[in-house]
Amino acid sequence: MKTDITGDRVTLAEIAEETGSSLSTISKVLNGRADVSKATRERIEHALHERGYVRRGAGRSESRPELLELVFHGLDSIWSMELIGGVEAVAKEHGLSVVLTVSGDRHAPDPDWIDGVIRRRPVGVVLVFSELSPEYRERLRARGISFVIVDPAGDPSPDVPSVGSANWSGGLAATRHLIELGHRRIATITGPEDMMCSLARLDGFRSAMNSAGLPVDPAWVRFGTFEIAGGRDRARELLALPAERRPTAIFAGSDMQALGTLDAAREAGLAVPHDLSIVGYDDISLAPWVSPPLTTVHQPLRRMGEEAARLAIRLSGEQPAATPRMDLATNLVVRESTAPPAA
Repeated sequence: MKTDITGDRVTLAEIAEETGSSLSTISKVLNGRADVSKATRERIEHALHERGYVRRGAGRSESRPELLELVFHGLDSIWSMELIGGVEAVAKEHGLSVVLTVSGDRHAPDPDWIDGVIRRRPVGVVLVFSELSPEYRERLRARGISFVIVDPAGDPSPDVPSVGSANWSGGLAATRHLIELGHRRIATITGPEDMMCSLARLDGFRSAMNSAGLPVDPAWVRFGTFEIAGGRDRARELLALPAERRPTAIFAGSDMQALGTLDAAREAGLAVPHDLSIVGYDDISLAPWVSPPLTTVHQPLRRMGEEAARLAIRLSGEQPAATPRMDLATNLVVRESTAPPAA
């Protein structure tokens, strides 16, 4: 990739010559205008990428909207409100407004999102996804729009600025707590099998069990959805096992799944924690108020939102030598949903 470009005017003129396009057409592509053919757009985008073009003076200015964009795939999880609060607090400190966008699935935003964000030209973008495609990264970088993935649900590429949390350590701490209480038949309901955080929490669970010399029955490992319904369904399966194989404790990979597990336990006529101990993950605002109050792994969601927003704002004015990556610590919060197993 060439990087010997000395200024905007020269760069755009060179790209115009290379692509056989006018400067006005290149400007339309840079600003996300729709009135450019697909073939022309792709040719110009390729040239921008190959020449390593980055729009000069693309940080905050009087001509640029004072916006910070926050992008989710959905707002149906309680923890999303914690992230929103963190991003909004930091945006306010810097005189920015927050644009909230819902797009795509848990892995990446929809294709039409990238054109919209280019038109909006925010100072930076915070994305709650597992990944951002190389094409999207290059298009944002070419326009000087910084981006950060705040990621409680995956493991971004090493060249993507990101803020995450210690998922393996959280799974380890949750399981060790149950082992220390005396449980030996411990099951886990982690998240979707194609998400790195699900696998990291599961690895933490396995490590704790192996370190204690405890077997892990394959029937005790279930993949859920991180939502209440998924937790309820998987817990029903676990609690339907024969008495000698039925777990006395369940580590649910999210608080929402833990709520579903509580519901399944009530359906089965089991008292929590006397008959079944339950540990969640996230420490959502509802966790202390359910009955019984939920023992859970605290994931610093609000601070993750704050740090991601700070990083996006900082990156809008600089190009760091290394890609920033921040992993925040988790900690176990013990409440009343766990106890020693019944004799």
